[in-house]
Amino acid sequence: MKKENFEVLLEDINSKFQFVVESYEVLRSDISELRRDTRERFDFADFKFDTLTKRVDGLEKKIDAIADDLSAHRADTEAHHGAYHVMEREG
Repeated sequence: MKKENFEVLLEDINSKFQFVVESYEVLRSDISELRRDTRERFDFADFKFDTLTKRVDGLEKKIDAIADDLSAHRADTEAHHGAYHVMEREG
């Protein structure tokens, strides 16, 4: 093979190799961006889930307190047989 032909072949191989390297860099950048976006979305979802959990816990405590108050009120009302009557309304 002549030196000129060999140099042309090497230049062609070099340009193809450079294309592969540039393509790899683009993919690497895209993967990094996707990872960053995914992490941000999961962090935001975790924040929303934690916030919702706290609100549900707060509601459970309020419901339990209302149930306790209602039970105490009903027990007090039933203790006074002659004065008060517990009546349930149909809704």
